Amino acid sequence: MRKVILDTETTGLDFRTGDRIVEIGCVELMGRQITGQRYHVYLNPERLVADSERIHGLSDEFLADKPKFAEIAADFMAFVRGAELVIHNAAFDVGFLNNELGLLQQESIEQLCSEVIDTLRMAREMRPGKKNNLNALCSEFGVDNSGRQLHGALLDAELLAEVYLAMTRGQNSLEMNFDSPAVDYSLGGTRQRPPLLVLPASAAELADHDRVLAEIAKESKGKCLWRDLESAGQA
Repeated sequence: MRKVILDTETTGLDFRTGDRIVEIGCVELMGRQITGQRYHVYLNPERLVADSERIHGLSDEFLADKPKFAEIAADFMAFVRGAELVIHNAAFDVGFLNNELGLLQQESIEQLCSEVIDTLRMAREMRPGKKNNLNALCSEFGVDNSGRQLHGALLDAELLAEVYLAMTRGQNSLEMNFDSPAVDYSLGGTRQRPPLLVLPASAAELADHDRVLAEIAKESKGKCLWRDLESAGQA
């Protein structure tokens, strides 16, 4: 399945109050490989960027001669059509994109794309109680973000592509091995198993375990199933 890692920069936080998109960055993945195909455009938002310039560094002067969304809509739609979109905090970007498309009476993102994958939701499930912004995930998964001084849609999409691949590593490894010798389960046969090796947790690992449980309990306001099972003698 073709995936498109996408990010946007905007004039503010809420399209419902008139905020618009100023930059779109997309990176293509095919078969868990970054293909080198990208879509990137700066946009004239038809309004002032105001305080958002300190986030993305794009000034009114810089954006003044850039195309409006209506001028690039067809190219953007062609690039993402049929793909799975991978977005960090997808509700934000999808809301802005659907607003822009809606102003032109075009198809929504949900109609254009086969699926939207939210890496923020994935990260919260994998790392409950921890910071899960892009910088934190780059640090967690060893992705070099030293060039990220300001937010930038294309740079952030490139970083998110690396983070997404790291987050999902191993999910495609459930393959049947047809080269393994067949096991004879005929009547009277016995199945030989090697002895089970049990490795006890180290003191450092136990301390990390307790720390994670404490973070989960704090995040869930005291509800931690593992601790409940430990108290009941089942864990």
